Amino acid sequence: MRLYQEVGGKLRSAIEAGDYLVGDRLPPERDIAETFSVSRSVVREALIMLELEKVVEVHKGSGVYVLPRQPEANIFLGDCGYGPFELLQARQLLESEVAAFAAMQATKTDILKMRDAIELERGFIERGQLDETADELFHTLLAQASQNSVLANMVVDLWQVRKRSAMWQGIQQHVGKSNHVQQWLLDHQKILQAVLRRDPKAAKQAMWQHLENVKMMLLEVSDAEDPTFDGFLFESVPPVLNE
Repeated sequence: MRLYQEVGGKLRSAIEAGDYLVGDRLPPERDIAETFSVSRSVVREALIMLELEKVVEVHKGSGVYVLPRQPEANIFLGDCGYGPFELLQARQLLESEVAAFAAMQATKTDILKMRDAIELERGFIERGQLDETADELFHTLLAQASQNSVLANMVVDLWQVRKRSAMWQGIQQHVGKSNHVQQWLLDHQKILQAVLRRDPKAAKQAMWQHLENVKMMLLEVSDAEDPTFDGFLFESVPPVLNE
């Protein structure tokens, strides 16, 4: 059982024991984190888990409230067991290095394919379509440009885990039609420019920053208590870029 599942289970038990009644607001994330001696990101994942179970409801800017008991509610087991923030951290560590390697290995064909993926992404944005196909395509093509099938398959596997994750889908429901997709497009362009320049340091930095931007978006849309909180997810440290 993952840590967020343990915290979610304890919160669920407290609700079932009557510590929190229907309509009650749960304590702020900061207080829950202190109570269980965990990070706020773990608490956030636990609350998303309970939201998917229909145990609580998140009101952005207001708080997390207890819902009436669902007679046939299924206990959410976290499908793959990975929380969305943990998954994102793994991607950040892996794909930053992959981007650096791709900058040294990419062929002209690889670069043309990545350009096409970016144009596809631009088309979705211009038509107002929330479609992640081009986003995923760009990342997988970049991994393929490393000319290492093991790395390419690892990136594909992480995207498959993300698509199967009910936790991730729960967060995505809170994103809506935001301007974040425009930022992702700009990020992808910066990564591709670094690859074109054969600059592994810049490619690594651009990918790291891209996924850092995704992380901040997740924090923003999943934190119903404090939208301005600039919390550090897993205490992430930027990679050494001058080696």
